[in-house]
Amino acid sequence: MTKREELTTKICLVGDSAVGKTSLIRRFVFDEFEDKYISTLGAKVTKREMVLPFPEHELEVDVKLLIFDIIGEKGFRRLLRDAYFQGGDGLMAVCDVTRGETLDSLDDWIDSAYGVTGKVPLHVMANKSDLKDDIMVSEREVNQVSRAFGSPYDFTSAKTGENVEKVFELIAEKLVNRAVAHRYGD
Repeated sequence: MTKREELTTKICLVGDSAVGKTSLIRRFVFDEFEDKYISTLGAKVTKREMVLPFPEHELEVDVKLLIFDIIGEKGFRRLLRDAYFQGGDGLMAVCDVTRGETLDSLDDWIDSAYGVTGKVPLHVMANKSDLKDDIMVSEREVNQVSRAFGSPYDFTSAKTGENVEKVFELIAEKLVNRAVAHRYGD
């Protein structure tokens, strides 16, 4: 008989203003995209639930993903850092492929988060990949940043939905795998 367990996880999205953090969350949770830019004020929490199977343990895990979206201004990062990242189980670091400086600043965002969370699972997202004619960031550059943190990366588009579901599912699986391994001693 399959057992069911519940797990609530906190995922924090980091990255500069206007890289698409809020749009990625909106695409993942509501399958919607809004073209106009609305700046995040402070931090916003969105929830999505999913079920992940672990047949080797005859287990299904009901996962509640609490997705934290923070304002992308660096000054606020310092101000809100401890409260925002406290209890974070995973990070998603987002850059805008049309603005190279947003990739460069991911090091600071990730280091700032790790200062509170410790080394938690991380996934780098190179967003706005649908803007093919405006891309300023190469795959090699994204790979270099993600390798420095031992993280996977994906090119995403909140507008088209490209890889959005996949990336959130991957980080959710990582977090659940860690919890299951800890609980069942794998």
